[in-house]
Amino acid sequence: MVNLFAAAALAAGIPATMPAPPSEPAMFVVRDADTTVYIFGTFHALDGDARWFDRGVRSAFEQSDELVLETLLPEGPGPAVIGKPGLPVRQPSVTPSASFLATTKMAINAGQAQGMKIDNGADMVLRHVAEAEGKSVQGLETLEFQLNMFNAMPPAASPAPRLKAGDPVGEAPMQSLSRAMTEMQSAWKRGDQSVFVRMLGQFEAGSPATYRMMFTERNARWADWIKARMQTPGTVFVAVGAGHLAGKDSVLVRLAERGLSSQRVY
Repeated sequence: MVNLFAAAALAAGIPATMPAPPSEPAMFVVRDADTTVYIFGTFHALDGDARWFDRGVRSAFEQSDELVLETLLPEGPGPAVIGKPGLPVRQPSVTPSASFLATTKMAINAGQAQGMKIDNGADMVLRHVAEAEGKSVQGLETLEFQLNMFNAMPPAASPAPRLKAGDPVGEAPMQSLSRAMTEMQSAWKRGDQSVFVRMLGQFEAGSPATYRMMFTERNARWADWIKARMQTPGTVFVAVGAGHLAGKDSVLVRLAERGLSSQRVY
């Protein structure tokens, strides 16, 4: 959800040309004598082509004892888990802002126009397979935390016009957003991190406070979590949005600052 919001905010700034890519989505590893943490960059809404979950990604996932996602979104009408299986999710006590809802809806609509669905997103696919295989699944953040974060974001310097019920979405913005979503998905499948580095630079320049809340602060907290997890033996598969593994404030940079070096494996 966070990456969809960022894509909507930055759609007009994504260039059309992409460099020649590697063959798989980017994945990194941090390990010591008895602990291995795979760190996989996800794309939250994808088309139905699941070949990204082949070869190296599948191998690392199957070696892992547990899956850790950004958050566990509720599924269906019944209770959903958050943290560990069997714990019901507490209904959020906050409501996301109107601007967030409008922007996210626009991003989701643009993705759907290109055949991209959250149900096909890497996070959801990984979660369903993990649950089917009996792996432990947990989230780094609660849904309520994320909603509170969006409510606390400062207004954009040049906010987009608010959408009202029944108003048609402008063709040009939707076309631009659809193109950006498609190009970002293609870059993600190739493991092309440069697209996300460029996206983050544009995001920080346009909304520094929002960038700090969405990326800088969260990446630091997640690096702290990984460092603490390295004290417990085992193999863990951490899957967070690809934008969190790119750029000068990435989770990988924060890990290096904490004395943990990472290697790109794919």
